[in-house]
Amino acid sequence: MQQVKYQLTGVVVMMLLLYSTAKVFGQTVYKDKYTVAQDGSGDYKTLQEAINACKVFPDGRITIYLKPGIYHEKIEVYSWTNKISLLGEDAATTIITFDDYSGKGPHNTFTSYTVKVMGDDFYAENITFENVAGPVGQAVALHVEGDRCVFKNCRFLGNQDTIYTGGDSSRQYFSHCYIEGTTDFIFGAATAVFEDCTVHSKKNSYITAASTPEGKAYGYVFLNCKLTAIPEATKVYLGRPWRNYAKTVFVNCELGEHILPEGWHNWSKPDAERTTFYAEYNSTGKGANTAVRVAWSHQLTKKEAQLYSVNKILAGADGWSGSIKTK
Repeated sequence: MQQVKYQLTGVVVMMLLLYSTAKVFGQTVYKDKYTVAQDGSGDYKTLQEAINACKVFPDGRITIYLKPGIYHEKIEVYSWTNKISLLGEDAATTIITFDDYSGKGPHNTFTSYTVKVMGDDFYAENITFENVAGPVGQAVALHVEGDRCVFKNCRFLGNQDTIYTGGDSSRQYFSHCYIEGTTDFIFGAATAVFEDCTVHSKKNSYITAASTPEGKAYGYVFLNCKLTAIPEATKVYLGRPWRNYAKTVFVNCELGEHILPEGWHNWSKPDAERTTFYAEYNSTGKGANTAVRVAWSHQLTKKEAQLYSVNKILAGADGWSGSIKTK
């Protein structure tokens, strides 16, 4: 009996060893939670390693906890790595940073990113996304093409082209975020809502450069946001159209005195004035001199403004409300 007991114990130990190495009878056992910590106390020391370990097209949500630290990495969340939640403890101390920019070696705007999100249903909270290339041209901190992507309590730091909201059918929601940049620092084709965000200009230039596809009901919508600037920035436009049919709307936003009275620019494309939709509702602050906005912009009525709720803007064909279950 004693010999049998020892044999059984050996079998149990072997099974535990097999499981701990994520192999059971040749089949990979994937986890739904990972911790990344630079000091080695987590599952991985780098974020990309954790992303690479995730199951392809997972059945449920996968949570990656990112411990405080400065992660000098160029990250890609692949199209097959969907349903990822990236959770930090504090955006001020949990930073993903890189320094690529257009013109650095083979890089262009669309490869200059620090973090690129291609997977659907991505969620990030309490993270800083940063491009530290400096004022050298296009240098993207966050590049998003996945659908139903949410960013909460995050910071986006850069200069020109800080956030690229790519994907004609992509829907993105930014809540209680801080976004800073110089020229066109929020740009792209996605339908994106920015709610309760601070948008900070670092030079005289343009905040948005939407390229909304023709026929889309919404492009960029800023709800209850605050627009600020450094003291040297005194002449800033709300936006200009990267492509014709661009749509950008500010609802209940506080505009600093750096916002120019005309508000919008046509990017030296007079034909764009006929196709773009630039509008405001209930703007406040020293930059809310809406009486002298360009004639081809709009001031919404109260009834029209009611169409600009998170649910309506992001609903799409699947009725998405902008929320993601993160656990």
